[in-house]
Amino acid sequence: MSYGEGDMSRHIFVVAEHLNGELTDTTFEALGAARALADAMGGQVVGLLLGHKVGGMAERMGAADRVLVVDDPALADFVPEAYVAALEPLLREHQPRLTLLLNTAMGMDLAAALSARLDWPLVAYCKGLRVEDGAVVTTSQIYGGKVLAECALADGPGLVSVLAGAFPADAGRAGDPPVVETVAPSALGEGRTRFGRLIEPEAGDVDITRADIIVAIGRGIQSEDNIEVAEELAEALDGVVAASRPIVDAGWLPRTRQVGKSGMTVKPKLYLALGISGAPEHVEGMKDAELIIAVNTDPNAPIFDVAHYGVVADLFDVADALLEALEA
Repeated sequence: MSYGEGDMSRHIFVVAEHLNGELTDTTFEALGAARALADAMGGQVVGLLLGHKVGGMAERMGAADRVLVVDDPALADFVPEAYVAALEPLLREHQPRLTLLLNTAMGMDLAAALSARLDWPLVAYCKGLRVEDGAVVTTSQIYGGKVLAECALADGPGLVSVLAGAFPADAGRAGDPPVVETVAPSALGEGRTRFGRLIEPEAGDVDITRADIIVAIGRGIQSEDNIEVAEELAEALDGVVAASRPIVDAGWLPRTRQVGKSGMTVKPKLYLALGISGAPEHVEGMKDAELIIAVNTDPNAPIFDVAHYGVVADLFDVADALLEALEA
């Protein structure tokens, strides 16, 4: 089926993001979410890739059926005015059911501007998407994660910006290479914004949303000095250390390490919870991990309700035993 045929009201568009010649992990997360929606509605996934000389990246967007590449020197660097000018006529022409953007600095610029220009509804901070009775139901995390709000989009078109870490990136990488088409951009004009240069921050804290193995600590760690035990275990497992909110509120770890509604949503292959009681706000951010192992001295700790394996013991005894086994 050539692009343009079929029912556009069933198609899901995804606006890709890239930096230094590489697609971002969040782009693959959005592609995976779009694939699930399109399959449920009998539509296609169409990627939108803007830039200059970026065609090679399009072939890696395997979850998409098609990728439309808008190539122009004016799009070589991200300038909001130019990107909106390129996207607006494309979306207005095709009227897809939904267009997924990323809840990043770039995506928030684009989503708000496109919503105003197109007069389409925008659902932001989205961490869940499903099809229910013909409507697309979104779940958004608002007020710093204290409230989860659901919205049913019965009709299209509409815009949704998705949170990083809310969907598995591997689902967006799966599939055969898509059909790639180059689309001539509309007149981009001379905007008021000019790109100067990209200043990349120095290497800082880790991104726990990308970690395959997480050693998470809670109040049971007792003191800041004891975090060293978790760090040694994480290093031996080739993982990273994360924490529940009390540890972050105490200033023992930065907020970038916080898991939960008011922190990060993570989906690692292994989530080792040490001394975490399992408050609902924390569980919301890690319950979809592939394997959850919880260690707590309280046999009634709620964390055991979501754990695949539980150990009722002192976390330091378990950590020492694990380190000894790993070093053997």
